[in-house]
Amino acid sequence: MRIAVLYAALFAAVLATVVTIAGGGLARFGEASATRDMQANARVFDEIIDLRANQMRDAADVLARDFGFREAVATGDDATIGSALTSLKSRSRTDVAFVVTLEGELLASANTPIKSVESLWYRLDEGQDRGMIDVGGELSLAAAAPIKAPDVIGWLVLAQPLDEVELSRLSELAAIDIEARVASQASLDEALQSAPDNTVIERQSDERYLYHLSALPALEDELSPRLVLRHSLTTSLAQLSGLQWLLALLALGGIVLVVALSWRVAKSVTSPLQKLAEATRLIGDGRDVELKVESHDEIGHLAGSFNKMVSAIEERERQIVHVGLHDDLTGLPNRKLFVEQLNQSLARLRGDEQLMVVYADLDNFKVVNDTLGHPSGDALLRDVAANLCKALPEALIARLGGDEFAMLIDEIPDSESLASIGDRIQSCFTRTIELEGQQADCSASIGIAVAPTDGTDGTTLMKNADLALYRAKSQGKSTYHFFEPSLDEQARKRRQTELDLRTALREGHFELHYQPLYSLTQERLTGFEALIRWEHPERGRVSPVEFIPLAEETGLILPIGEWVIREACRQAAEWPKDVSIAVNISPKQFSYPGLANTIIQALSGSGLDASRLELEITESIFIADVEKTLSMLHSLRNLGVRIALDDFGTGYSSLSYLRSFPFDKVKIDRSFVEDLGQGGNAHAVVRAITTLADALGMDTLAEGVELNEQLEVLKREGCQNIQGYLFAKPMAASDVAELLDDGTRTLANKVA
Repeated sequence: MRIAVLYAALFAAVLATVVTIAGGGLARFGEASATRDMQANARVFDEIIDLRANQMRDAADVLARDFGFREAVATGDDATIGSALTSLKSRSRTDVAFVVTLEGELLASANTPIKSVESLWYRLDEGQDRGMIDVGGELSLAAAAPIKAPDVIGWLVLAQPLDEVELSRLSELAAIDIEARVASQASLDEALQSAPDNTVIERQSDERYLYHLSALPALEDELSPRLVLRHSLTTSLAQLSGLQWLLALLALGGIVLVVALSWRVAKSVTSPLQKLAEATRLIGDGRDVELKVESHDEIGHLAGSFNKMVSAIEERERQIVHVGLHDDLTGLPNRKLFVEQLNQSLARLRGDEQLMVVYADLDNFKVVNDTLGHPSGDALLRDVAANLCKALPEALIARLGGDEFAMLIDEIPDSESLASIGDRIQSCFTRTIELEGQQADCSASIGIAVAPTDGTDGTTLMKNADLALYRAKSQGKSTYHFFEPSLDEQARKRRQTELDLRTALREGHFELHYQPLYSLTQERLTGFEALIRWEHPERGRVSPVEFIPLAEETGLILPIGEWVIREACRQAAEWPKDVSIAVNISPKQFSYPGLANTIIQALSGSGLDASRLELEITESIFIADVEKTLSMLHSLRNLGVRIALDDFGTGYSSLSYLRSFPFDKVKIDRSFVEDLGQGGNAHAVVRAITTLADALGMDTLAEGVELNEQLEVLKREGCQNIQGYLFAKPMAASDVAELLDDGTRTLANKVA
């Protein structure tokens, strides 16, 4: 009995506290929710008003640019001005339109009582083009466009009263019941004028109202217009009173139920709990225990739950083993299980059978993640896994991590064609998949190793399959490649080259050569492009075509690129101030967050003026994230350096990138220059590029100029800068100094 009373008293106290807190919380929630809605609606109102102002500004700007209208304003032709303004008001759905001259006079404004023309004139003269004005005692939204012939001779102003009808239409868009009006600061209640925040609660009679005030721009002094939104808190909070009564009824019912149940529990809980305690002790000793369920009440359920818990522990142990051997996303075996199964299959391999280990890496999977999002990437992986299991039932399919899959096919007869198996595996990947309503092309690069030819142990086979996969990816992706012994040698050579690159970077084996850049318009040498050279102590000069891709892949391009920037700036600082230096920036180097700091340090350390440094980038930097790339380009431009788009015309998106970012220079790819003397459409392509660049205010530079015929065509087509073997090959820094010192920097000397 005491237990029942104690439980009932405690439960009643808790429920009373909960109901009290919940009641107050509901009221605060209602006020907070209404406040958020008001703030959201205020932002919507502000955006709609700003949108309307933009529409009026655009409509006014169209007429202000019209030649006939500008001539009418310049000559004071009131009839033409009035007719044009009447038509404009009809098209733009505005009530007021007039012209303010530089002398502060209003044209075509007979029915436009403006409160303060002088104040309006000053605001327009300061460049403000929108805001509220007082038209006949009504606050109206106005937008203005300058009238230029070509200097400003006046302003065309459109205005629309924000009256009760207009604001009522806006109020209908709100999620809650609100009243909207526009008022000046002076006309507001004293409480609203002195409100510390833009959202206030004010009691009027028996009603509580929530006000939200937003400042509106003004085109007249001392106007101080405000957008005032009002919402009845009393009405909205009244809807919550039913919930408070429901809480009270639930609390009362709960107390009654607790009293009844506590009495029953007090009589039946002691003995079963003792049995449960004993069973728990036995489990702790590692013994198997099963409680006998003698009732169907809570104690009986507890006994059943106890028995289920014992079974669940055993099942969980099995699941832990499964999770440790399978991939969470696709449910496929993971690397550990794949290795175990591979070793077992190799142990069973007979002399007349073959075993195939296949590595597959999805092509352009990062692009799917970057463009469609990681959920779409996960969906693609699950779809590929399911399709592989369905199409290759005889194979063990595993996911090794990321977008890499492995397949094990054993018991392959010697007579069966391995190439046909490779074709079948390739076809499993090459298809179109729909991801969240969007089509995505799926393909994979595949590497294959076969036992016993390519190895008799799992480690060797997996390594060789990985080498074959690397070769398939380097051959253009979407293909498969069988392991060849030469791949192992290439891998060792590649590893040695990587070690040599690190040594070269540490011991200073790199040097810069410089190829001159000539201006056709100035007919002189204007700069150099920095080109890295590697003198290997044993192999001699190593081509950049060989080591730059490896540096990109291993990440060594970052310290190498930093050295190039610093060294190029250091040497260029010793040249005449009218000679610039161009440095190539690789895609990985461009995406490195510390690139801007590297450039700043190189410029400050060398004393080179930022305008003399030109960064050359290719359009491949736009592939991953266009918005991030454009932001990075603008931040680099803000440093004062110049930005050039290299290899222009070779990519399918070059034109869109030119429109998105104002490059300082466009470099015409050498493939177009080589075709100039061979007919075809190379002339038209070069002409189109130079015309487009000139229209966008960008310089052009042609690469790979080797023949006088090419030079003459480029001159005719308007190309401004030239670089190539016709003038000079890349030269060492000492040769640059001699070239600059001999005083023959003109283009005529070089061509001659």
